[in-house]
Amino acid sequence: MGTVPGGDHDLYAVLAETAARQRNAEDLAQYAPLAEEAAKLIGHRLHLAIAHRAWGVAHTLKGEYAQARDRLASALQIFESYPAPWQIARTLHELGEVKRLEGDAKGANDDFSRAIDLFEGLRAAPDIARTRAAMEP
Repeated sequence: MGTVPGGDHDLYAVLAETAARQRNAEDLAQYAPLAEEAAKLIGHRLHLAIAHRAWGVAHTLKGEYAQARDRLASALQIFESYPAPWQIARTLHELGEVKRLEGDAKGANDDFSRAIDLFEGLRAAPDIARTRAAMEP
């Protein structure tokens, strides 16, 4: 990979975030490592959390659920330290997805419900709808 140019950290975070939202495994493989490297290089905790979440989604897509949970838990811890409610809710949604895929319906619904509560406080209607849809059997 090499050294990440100073101004590219924002771009890599956005590209990793976009790849995660689109569930694009190819772009995640390209941009999650770059986002993480750039965030670590400049000590940017928010971007590091975004990179962790992107890695979590990448692991989820590969069926690597333990690794996904670890990355998402790391992202959640950083987002909660800010606090960043929308980012927390988005990460809880992703944790819910992992638990749903693992067959833990109760754990998934708990995470989805927590995400919805935060999204409702922000009036984030598209995210509320997406999370409610994920809760349906």
